Amino acid sequence: MPHPNAPDHGWRPASRYPDPAIEVLDERFRPYRLNSAAIERLHTGMRWAEGPVWFGDGGYLLCSDIPNNRVLKWEAGSGAVSAWRSPSGFANGHTRDRQGRLITCEHGGRRVVRTEYDGSLTIIADRFQGKPLNSPNDVVVKSDDTIWFSDPPFGILGHYEGHAAPAELPTHLYRFDPRSGVLTVACSDISRPNGLAFSPDEDRLYVVESGVLPRRIRVFDVDDQGRLSQDRVFHTADSGGTPDGFRCDVDGNLWAGWGMGEGLDGVRVFAPDGTPIAHIHLPERCANLCFGGPARNRLFMAASQSLYALYVNTQGAARW
Repeated sequence: MPHPNAPDHGWRPASRYPDPAIEVLDERFRPYRLNSAAIERLHTGMRWAEGPVWFGDGGYLLCSDIPNNRVLKWEAGSGAVSAWRSPSGFANGHTRDRQGRLITCEHGGRRVVRTEYDGSLTIIADRFQGKPLNSPNDVVVKSDDTIWFSDPPFGILGHYEGHAAPAELPTHLYRFDPRSGVLTVACSDISRPNGLAFSPDEDRLYVVESGVLPRRIRVFDVDDQGRLSQDRVFHTADSGGTPDGFRCDVDGNLWAGWGMGEGLDGVRVFAPDGTPIAHIHLPERCANLCFGGPARNRLFMAASQSLYALYVNTQGAARW
C-alpha cells in the first residue's frame, strides 16, 4: 500500500506545514527538515529527467531530458525554462569541474565531454583499450581534478535513450586523470554501475549497483592516489525501491534518488552509517538530484517527467 502521506500522481503542493510528504524515519533527520518549507514542482513535461547540476555563478540549473535529446535550463530568478542544448547527444549525468566547466555523460556519443568556456566540446573519454564505451551515465569530479564516471549499457539497449548497439566492454567504473590524460578502470566488478558520489572528505566513494536484484549501494574507501579498497555494501534495497543518482550533504548524509512504485518514489536519505533517516515522497520516481541555490541548501530533484525542489536545513558538500 502507498504511504498515507505520499502525494498522488496529480501533483498538489502541500496545503499546510510541515509538509506531510517529508517523512522522518529516524530522529537524526529532524534537524535537517525545515518545518516551513514544502516541496515545489518547478517544471513538468519532460520524458525522463536526469542529471541536474547547479550553476551558482549564473543562477540557473541544467537538467537532462534524455529521450527528448536535450538539456533544459531553469532560471532561478524568473522560473523560465528553455532548451539549453538540443540535440544534446542524449546527455544524462552532469557535474562541474574545479574550473567551473560542465562535464557531461552522453549516451548518444557514448562519451564523456567537457563544455569549454566558449561553448565548444572537448572529449574526455569515448574509448577504452580501443573499444567504444557503453553509455556513460553519471559523473563526479574529485578535488584533485580527476573525473570519475560509471558506464552501464542503458543508452545502447534501444533507441529511446540513445542508439541501440552491442556492448563491447564490461560495465566498468572509470577514473580519468586530466593531467596525464590516462583513463583507468577504478573498479571492474560492479554490475551496471550507476549513480556515484564522494563523501565530503572524499575518503569514501558511493556507487549504485544496478545489475543486481535487489539493487544495492556499495561504498569504497579512497586513498590519496585514487585507489579503491574495503568494498562493502552500504545499503541493499530489499525493502523495496530502487536507488539511482545521489549526492552527500556537508555532514555526510547520502540523499538518494529513489523509486519505483507507490509510496517508494522520491528521495531516500541515509545517515553515514547506512541507516535510512528520511523519505521525501514525490508522485514520480526520482532519478537524480543535486544541491544548489546561493547557500547550497536547496535540493533539486529530477523525477521522471518533472523537476522538484525543497529547501532543507543543511548544505550540499562543497563541490559542484
